[in-house]
Amino acid sequence: MKHLLRDSAPIELYAWLDADDELPGWDILLGNPFSKSLPEDQFTTVQNYFAEYHLEYFRQRQYQHFPSRLHALLLFATRVDAETFRRKHPARVFGKLLVCARSKGTYRCSFHDSSWLDYLRLPHSLNLAMLDEVARHYWSGALVEEVGLTFMNERWHEPPVIEALFQGMLEPLNNAPDSGWLPGFA
Repeated sequence: MKHLLRDSAPIELYAWLDADDELPGWDILLGNPFSKSLPEDQFTTVQNYFAEYHLEYFRQRQYQHFPSRLHALLLFATRVDAETFRRKHPARVFGKLLVCARSKGTYRCSFHDSSWLDYLRLPHSLNLAMLDEVARHYWSGALVEEVGLTFMNERWHEPPVIEALFQGMLEPLNNAPDSGWLPGFA
């Protein structure tokens, strides 16, 4: 599996954090950008829970050697991925700072296209076979743009945003963090 690393060679990863937050990054259950509904969207809470539940259920059955989304840190593989996430979900990172961290010591890290979660959060009903198909694509490392998905009888595609599910130690880099404010508002 080329998108699963078990290593000690340092890698750099990125996270959007509040100014007073410390590393490590987003925790799926507590501090990720989808853990809290935006004030106008309480339905999102149910969608997010269901998406996370099914991905974890599928991981336990087919991909036990991968970090769990429920117990790993959620970071971005590159600065470009973090910035693409900001363009797709500006309200989720509004006012946050983009920080870079380097792994320290041994770790386990897998890389996945978070656009699969965007697809699961669309307002549609998916049968269990389709949920399994989406979960299989997510855990196998497939990009959404490589798979012919449809939504409301239209081709659905999104630019990839590669997230890193990281288990290990991180140390912050002393780079000046980028603002999560939209351009012109910082």
